[in-house]
Amino acid sequence: MTARTIHLNAFENCSPVNISSGLWRHPEDQSHRYKDLSYWTELATMLEVAGFDSIFLADVLGMLDVYQGKPDGALKTATQVPINDPLSIISAMAAVTRNLGFAATVSLTYEQPYSFARKMTSLDHASQGRVGWNIVTSYLDSAARNLGRGEQLSHDERYDRGDEFMEVLYKLWEGSWEDDAVVIDKARGVYVDPAKVHPIAHQGRYFNVPDAFIAEPSPQRTPVLFQAGSSSRGQQFAATHSEGVFVHGTRPEVIAPVVANVRARAAALGRDPRSIKAFAVTTIIAAETDGEAEEKYAELLSYADYEGAMVQFAGPLGVDVSKFDPDQPLTEINPNAAHFARHLFSDADPDTVWTLRDIAHYMGVGGMGPKFVGSGKTIVDEMERWAEIADLDGFNITYAIRPGTFVDTVKHVVPELRRRGLMRAEHEGSTFRERLYGAGQKQLRDDHPGRKYRRG
Repeated sequence: MTARTIHLNAFENCSPVNISSGLWRHPEDQSHRYKDLSYWTELATMLEVAGFDSIFLADVLGMLDVYQGKPDGALKTATQVPINDPLSIISAMAAVTRNLGFAATVSLTYEQPYSFARKMTSLDHASQGRVGWNIVTSYLDSAARNLGRGEQLSHDERYDRGDEFMEVLYKLWEGSWEDDAVVIDKARGVYVDPAKVHPIAHQGRYFNVPDAFIAEPSPQRTPVLFQAGSSSRGQQFAATHSEGVFVHGTRPEVIAPVVANVRARAAALGRDPRSIKAFAVTTIIAAETDGEAEEKYAELLSYADYEGAMVQFAGPLGVDVSKFDPDQPLTEINPNAAHFARHLFSDADPDTVWTLRDIAHYMGVGGMGPKFVGSGKTIVDEMERWAEIADLDGFNITYAIRPGTFVDTVKHVVPELRRRGLMRAEHEGSTFRERLYGAGQKQLRDDHPGRKYRRG
């Protein structure tokens, strides 16, 4: 296998449950502390010392209410509700760290680019250049109902609007202020040179933004851009805008074509395909030995929650699966459910005829993603295999229990990664983007489409 740097992100959210339904009931789990800044500052400190690149914060803007046609199941099982705004905790974590990055999920469908640009610039200033943005367009009808849209925009139109949203942001972040606009000349009484601050004069289909940006450029100007769209339109959006993509699949052979396709599309747009970093979502169950890890995994599964798993499964599926017998094959009960399950799970075991109970069991720990279970050596062997086959740059490690999953990863997996030379011994540069591209690359690369909006 070819040696490569493996980047690690902790996949978190500001809620009791991310994707492992029921595990909040585990006696060692501290998910109830999601409201406390001390949880986040302690986690950030530990992960920085361990050499993680970032904390990636997932988010949703509505309740999962397809299951039983109401949000009761999500509320009972704490499945992504209650949930707080991920932007609210970044400054606190930045204050206790120096190198760790923070990537927050924000849906551009429910933001205005002018005000959103200032939020991210403010955080980039506060963290001294360590902020990233996971760009999503949102799929939940509950979000649309409660955020003034009534009905969702169509899938492709959300991305069309997103393209223009990004154009406005690039004009604000990259083009409105020249590098030397801020002079802070006390003798002349000039803080900002007005001649070097420019209106963006944007008039488009979705947005009219005539004036100059209200905030001065931050260390990165544009935050590090991530995206996780899996559709053809989503992959095109990622190839155009993203610097990192999150991919999901039960086997590396499943996600390899997605990674290759995004990079090929990026190359067709004139970008270096290697500039797009690919991260797979996984859950790590680590211990001193493989046997101990398997026992730990079995014990975690005993806390899995069928209803919580079905709340999650029904959301993107758009079908109320509560009406079906848990043990009846999906092929017999609903064509959409059968197709969705086949797409997500069949490659985990191509010969399995999936039932809802099977899916709930599989999702019990780690949701719809793979699980790496074993000693540090076994898990790193698997990481290397996935990285080689799927051409990955790293992993988004989600939790089974908090903070135990991350504690075990730091204790058992990180030392093995370091022993094999797969994690960098030292931080490069000071910004999040430098973590991905190397010292000196604080701002957008020259081949990124956003860079063309820079003056000079």
